[in-house]
Amino acid sequence: MKKEDCIFCKLANGDIPTNSIYEDDDFKVILDASPAAKGHALILPKEHFADLFEMDEKTGSALLPLAAKVGAHIKSRLSCDGLNVVQNNGAAAGQSVFHLHVHLIPRFEGDNVIREWNHLTLTDEEQEAIREQLKSELRDCDNNQSQRFKC
Repeated sequence: MKKEDCIFCKLANGDIPTNSIYEDDDFKVILDASPAAKGHALILPKEHFADLFEMDEKTGSALLPLAAKVGAHIKSRLSCDGLNVVQNNGAAAGQSVFHLHVHLIPRFEGDNVIREWNHLTLTDEEQEAIREQLKSELRDCDNNQSQRFKC
């Protein structure tokens, strides 16, 4: 179901013209209007999900294979050296449009489009405490399938 006030719902469902490079019953892939690199594309589900955590299993199982298919095509046709697959969730993570979407960003040696992030140095004790906290919470999620992506 699309959301009436969502710009990406309008783009994905043909209410607004796009530079579409692929479309099927569930997704539209368009060239980004403000690309980070030549050939930067967005995979837009036609159904509205605000982010990864709202996405249903059907969409999730189709999204990564589609990213691989379209990404390989972009890489081949544009002869880029690599490709970033980026999916942001929440404003703090860089999400600016709250409709699930995946960026396919062609990369060329030395382009400096996406910079390497800073790496933390954690003690063994800090790593172990984080591991235990995350591991136990994920185990609890496995026991509650109705909350599949929201644990």
